[in-house]
Amino acid sequence: MYSEKVMDHFNNPRNMGELENPSGVGTVGNAKCGDIMRMYLDIDDTGVIQDVKFKTFGCGAAVATSSMATELVKGKSIQEALEVTNKTVMEALDGLPPVKVHCSLLAEEAIHAALWDYAERNHIVIEGLKKPVEDIEALEH
Repeated sequence: MYSEKVMDHFNNPRNMGELENPSGVGTVGNAKCGDIMRMYLDIDDTGVIQDVKFKTFGCGAAVATSSMATELVKGKSIQEALEVTNKTVMEALDGLPPVKVHCSLLAEEAIHAALWDYAERNHIVIEGLKKPVEDIEALEH
């Protein structure tokens, strides 16, 4: 059902935890399945993601997609990170079952939400970045 890569990232997640003094933090959730992802970015003065961590409350696929997403953006420029889509995450994991595709969407949204937070904190506009639609606060009400 799950690829070896999904199982590896679930059993041995990369970059799990949180960053002290992150440049940006994004939290997204899916009210239907209950998955919640929080991504922390450390972005240097040249716009390169030096470090990234995540915390995920959810199923194995949610943990695996979070882990893979962090691997895909670490060391990348903001623009390169913005190009990481749910399809990129799924392909890097050698696929996901159709009922778990939403986990890869959450991973993409978490990256974008963290980049949005970074842009807001620094009063900058990141070309191509849209304000996150789904906000964790909406889940709490």
